[in-house]
Amino acid sequence: MSTALSDNRPALRRAPLIVTGVVALAACLVTVVVGGAAAPAAPGLQDPGALVRWGLPIVRAIHDLSASLTVGLFLLAAVAIPDRAKAALARAPRLGIATGITWVVSGLVGVVLGFADIAGTPVGSPGFLSQFQRFVWSVETLREGLISAFLAAIAVTVAAVWSSRRAVLWAGIVAVVAILPLALAGHAASTVEHETAVNGLAFHLVGTAAWVGGLGALMLLRPALGKWLPIVVERYSTVAAWSLLTVALSGVASAAVRMSGLADLGTAYGAIILAKVVAVVVLGQLGLAQRIKVIGRLRENPSSAPLFARLVAVELAVMGAAIGIATALARTGNPNLERPVAATLAEALTNYPEPAAPDSMSWLTMWRWDWLWGTVAVVAIALYVGAAIRLHRRGDRWPIGRTIVWVFAWLTFIWSVSGAPGVYGRVSFSWHMTSHMTIAMIVPILLVLAAPITLIARVEPHRKDGTYGPREIVLGLVHSKYVAFWANPIVAGINFVFGLIIFYYSPLFELALTTHTGHVLMIVHFLLAGYLFAMVLVGVDPGPRKWAPALRLVVLFATMSFHAFFGVAIQSSNTLLAPGFFSIVNIPWIPDPLLDQRHGGAIAWGIGDVPSLLLAMLLVLAWVRSDDAEARRHDRQADRDHDADLTAYNARLASIAEHDAQQAARDAAHASGMPREDRS
Repeated sequence: MSTALSDNRPALRRAPLIVTGVVALAACLVTVVVGGAAAPAAPGLQDPGALVRWGLPIVRAIHDLSASLTVGLFLLAAVAIPDRAKAALARAPRLGIATGITWVVSGLVGVVLGFADIAGTPVGSPGFLSQFQRFVWSVETLREGLISAFLAAIAVTVAAVWSSRRAVLWAGIVAVVAILPLALAGHAASTVEHETAVNGLAFHLVGTAAWVGGLGALMLLRPALGKWLPIVVERYSTVAAWSLLTVALSGVASAAVRMSGLADLGTAYGAIILAKVVAVVVLGQLGLAQRIKVIGRLRENPSSAPLFARLVAVELAVMGAAIGIATALARTGNPNLERPVAATLAEALTNYPEPAAPDSMSWLTMWRWDWLWGTVAVVAIALYVGAAIRLHRRGDRWPIGRTIVWVFAWLTFIWSVSGAPGVYGRVSFSWHMTSHMTIAMIVPILLVLAAPITLIARVEPHRKDGTYGPREIVLGLVHSKYVAFWANPIVAGINFVFGLIIFYYSPLFELALTTHTGHVLMIVHFLLAGYLFAMVLVGVDPGPRKWAPALRLVVLFATMSFHAFFGVAIQSSNTLLAPGFFSIVNIPWIPDPLLDQRHGGAIAWGIGDVPSLLLAMLLVLAWVRSDDAEARRHDRQADRDHDADLTAYNARLASIAEHDAQQAARDAAHASGMPREDRS
């Protein structure tokens, strides 16, 4: 049988993935033995049994592989496979649904086994089911596993019910989000530098899923792609390069916070870390070879697919080993696993040491780098500057002022989350409000003025094959009905102000102060609400049709009035917000938390005036420019039709004047008493 025909055999098509799964399980089991994760409990301690000790890492390996494949299949179908590759485009979501179901089932089984491991009770023992139902949601690691499985089920349902490419894209996005809670359930969640470890693990998981899942999806879909294989491989290669960088950097960060020094590399945990490093280096070399050699040959001759298949089979095998090692690593105790006992109550509540009292220079000297938002800001700056350079190199111009504003916006954001407001804002209401007002009112205006959507539309090529590239995704989002609703000036104003009120006068505020998830969601909401509000008022990017400047000014003044009322209400309040936190955190340099809260209300009121004035000035400028543009449009129209409007207007005035003159003559004749016949 010919190679082309044999490549289409289902058994051969699945062989590399089967090998990947076997290698992953084998590597997982070997690493479990080396790390001692499956050893029976010490005498005197409750042992959940061999089924749990060996079953947990195996189920987790299956879970990770199926999750990666689900993400890869959904996203590949949305962003890489052209419309004309109909067979592959139809097959990808179906396979994604199957792997997604496996993901959900293995996730739920992992929760059951995880509860048995924590409780030290074998599965099926008397009372196990009742204990599980009673306590499973109260255990954070198990709760995050349930949330992840629930989100994965939503992704599968979306792909199964709606078959459009847009639905598959949303399914892929939800699948990526479903991976994030696992970072809170991993062993990084209990290490020192809790938030850094969790952030690093989140980046690591998403990067791995996109990398491994995309490659596995390519292997499954290769026979159906045919001549479109080079295009899809090239698009995946870009994703793989970013994924490799993400996995490598996040892996280094995660390992650093889990070990106390280089000496820990001599432990079993360190040996497993080194094995992961070797796997990543090998994968990087294979990926580079694929980009240099295989993609070029596929462009010349798509029939050289067997070369690609052989390279991918080896790469998947190494990936399987890496996944197996990582899975076992999660069951292996590390030298720096347990966080030391918190020195203060503030450290226990926030996971950060209590900051010393601020002085006059603390605004500039106090820093604690936030790895999540700092990384987001640095990447945003790099992408924007890189896009501007690409435009310049191809001969297009991009205003340097917009680039400066963009960079300054993100530097301001970094200061608000990593500088004094971010550090002191963890324990002080007034400093927290400074950070909030900066993120929600100053940074968004600068971001909007930088016109990032216009830059994306100009620099990214327009795809004509039905796939969603960066340009299609961004423009499709800003022109969607969802954004049209939230970008309505009235809705944006209500969201900006009442979202503020709901947040501070509900348990959400305390949740943001005491949990990493709550803190992240708080910043996301502040930034997006502020960006939407600024966009509908002074934005120049494509999007929903904007109201007239006069109406936008009315919305601005109404919104800022409510915002000022919010600041005054906090300033005059006698009730402490988030009392479960501020009443017990006991910071020595904040003797009166209620007074500090009132200072925060004054800051909310005062800081809001400057951005409001800037927005008002920009709106007036837009008003003047719209009048000038209308005048220029009228002048151009007059030049084209020889001022037909003015000529018609003058003719009408002349007609009116003639009519008035005739009427005046008749009235005068009537007043003189002339006979009717003579007047006629």
